[in-house]
Amino acid sequence: MSNTPMAANPLTRAVLEIDEYVSGLGWDQPARLFALVDTARLRAEQPSLADRLGLDGGEGAAALTPIEQEEIPAGKPLDEFLGTIAWPDAVTGCALTVERLMLPPSAEAQVPKDLDEAALTTWVAEHPERQEVRMTVAVLRDGSRESALRLREKDSPTEVLTGSDLVPGLAQALTATFED
Repeated sequence: MSNTPMAANPLTRAVLEIDEYVSGLGWDQPARLFALVDTARLRAEQPSLADRLGLDGGEGAAALTPIEQEEIPAGKPLDEFLGTIAWPDAVTGCALTVERLMLPPSAEAQVPKDLDEAALTTWVAEHPERQEVRMTVAVLRDGSRESALRLREKDSPTEVLTGSDLVPGLAQALTATFED
């Protein structure tokens, strides 16, 4: 993750690291789920795993380490899948990357009324102003959240938009995975 810029906030850095990793895999990827663990705790409690992950603990080491989880089951709606997750105490937070089509706000008035979900999906996919976006959203147990958005047409690390409230619905769904 050497190209990731240093961010003041450890959660922003983790989101950018995940965005960089997933961007290296190319587009048209399935959703990916990551556990976020405290790097110092991981080094102390699991030194062999930390060594395998290349976590040397030197100056400038990331405070959070993303660990990719098993593949999300194909064909299962994302909200249903997220409802099945329970994290162990060692997991400080989690992150998810997902690709979607989006339309500019000006296209909202053009959406035909009474479309079911499948028809709306088709309509958006065929819309001339649609844009493909990859969203990386991360949350911590304490409620902190961060997001990174990357447009396919501007696929460059310098064009990634970050912010805590860019994808509030997905952040809320991820936060719910930490609730008892």
